[in-house]
Amino acid sequence: MKNGSSIFREDMAIEEISEVANSYIESEWRSLYESMYEQLTAAFAEIEDAAYGLYLDQLMPFLFDQLEDAGFSTMEKIEENDFVIGKRLIFRNSLEKWGTEDNRSRIFWNVVFDKQGNAIGTILTEIPHSHYKFDIPSSPVIYSLRETIKEQIVQGIRRIKESS
Repeated sequence: MKNGSSIFREDMAIEEISEVANSYIESEWRSLYESMYEQLTAAFAEIEDAAYGLYLDQLMPFLFDQLEDAGFSTMEKIEENDFVIGKRLIFRNSLEKWGTEDNRSRIFWNVVFDKQGNAIGTILTEIPHSHYKFDIPSSPVIYSLRETIKEQIVQGIRRIKESS
């Protein structure tokens, strides 16, 4: 999937963006997971959950680069204490409230802006993971919301997780 042309178009709606992003993740996540498994298992022994950040640092930048190539922006002002992984996933813009300790779910959100600077919606990146050992029990998933205000995004995440 990593060829020369952008996987996104500047006229895409937020729902289309999440569909294309999920196609990319479906095609890449497992092989990346398997190729990094030994390294990330060793990292988990030392840095625990931060090992998932090392994985997302490899999986997610392509998507954010492709969005930018198509004229979108997901960047927001980085604050002094922000922890950023995967190029654009900011921990203060995430929730981890669902699942068991061996199949936990953290969801990051990124508001997406078009070329004119208008917010078109929000993409949510869900990363299933274990707190006991390095394990990603199922594919990461990208969801989309029309909402762009934090409180509404959090409500949208809860709606998605409570209906799944």
